[in-house]
Amino acid sequence: MRPNAPRSVSRARVLRLANSFRVASRSMQANGATTRIRANSRARLGFAGRIGFAVLAAMLLACVATLPWSMGSVQSGGVKLSRYEASNLSLNLLPPVWQSLKPQDVARLEAAEKAGQYVPGRVLGTDRLGRDVFARLLAGGSISLLVGLSAAAIAVIVGTLYGSVAGAAGGRVDAVLMRIVDILFGLPSVLLIVLLAVAVDGILERNGADLPMAARQLINLATLLVAIGGVSWLTMARVIRGQVMSLRAKPFMEACRAIGVGAPRQFTAHLLPNLVGPIAVYAALAVPGAILSESFLSFLGIGVREPLPSWGNLAADGLGELNTVDSRWWLLVAPCLAIALTLVSLNFLGDELRNRFDPMRGRKTA
Repeated sequence: MRPNAPRSVSRARVLRLANSFRVASRSMQANGATTRIRANSRARLGFAGRIGFAVLAAMLLACVATLPWSMGSVQSGGVKLSRYEASNLSLNLLPPVWQSLKPQDVARLEAAEKAGQYVPGRVLGTDRLGRDVFARLLAGGSISLLVGLSAAAIAVIVGTLYGSVAGAAGGRVDAVLMRIVDILFGLPSVLLIVLLAVAVDGILERNGADLPMAARQLINLATLLVAIGGVSWLTMARVIRGQVMSLRAKPFMEACRAIGVGAPRQFTAHLLPNLVGPIAVYAALAVPGAILSESFLSFLGIGVREPLPSWGNLAADGLGELNTVDSRWWLLVAPCLAIALTLVSLNFLGDELRNRFDPMRGRKTA
């Protein structure tokens, strides 16, 4: 019986040690969470963060709150169309509201009103097809923001799961997964997005002749989301993998493994709460990249297609109106200014979040 006594004593000691680790880890996590909450409640957004938040909130409010108006139905040529796509060719290229109307423009407006035709708004004038540019700008902002946020969400979800698996598994699994990321990093992301969009468009041209326009637009948007989100998760995977490997060496994670906590429980209860900071920072910095990619592709004509508006295709339409005789610069400046304000405000917010959650920030200021 003596040989078994030390074994039983060692088991009891391990159980007591694991229990003490569990109590210590809970108190450490509670104290750490309380400290972070107090520090974050005392901290305030910096000047750049406040400016970025205010500009982004105003942009979101202007685009989203006006959706019932910009996408509402109007009568155009005896047909009900959305306001952003309703047109009147007899009223094309009207000047914006801050410019005075020429005599021929006044005559065109009076003739259209007498005939009971659709008269577009003049806040930003009309385009070459006689459509309300202001309504298209607001509707296009909603679409660009939707594509950017959705693509960034796809990148965050895929990158978080992929990096967590690589960091938690370690060894050969980690090496194989990271080599795949390195290979994908070596490929030109813009070229991959363009090839995928062109391939799907070719398939629709051959086999989608009977599809309605709404279904084709939905497929194009889904392809754009998958293409942009599918190449934007690589940096997120590397960041999360490094954070997971660092957290796994902490005492509270060793305590979890000692008491036999399962891998799913470790991830949801212990790893994921500590990854909220890096995820929030990357999500705020990934949205501008996704919006810029969508605008660039739409500017080239392979992103959001007509008649759906987007800041990218609005800029492409406005570029053709620049000339030395009668330059309609506002058709180009309006969408470009909207893109610039949105990207700068998101970058300001991302920098503020990075300063707030950066673990090295406390050491530098200490």
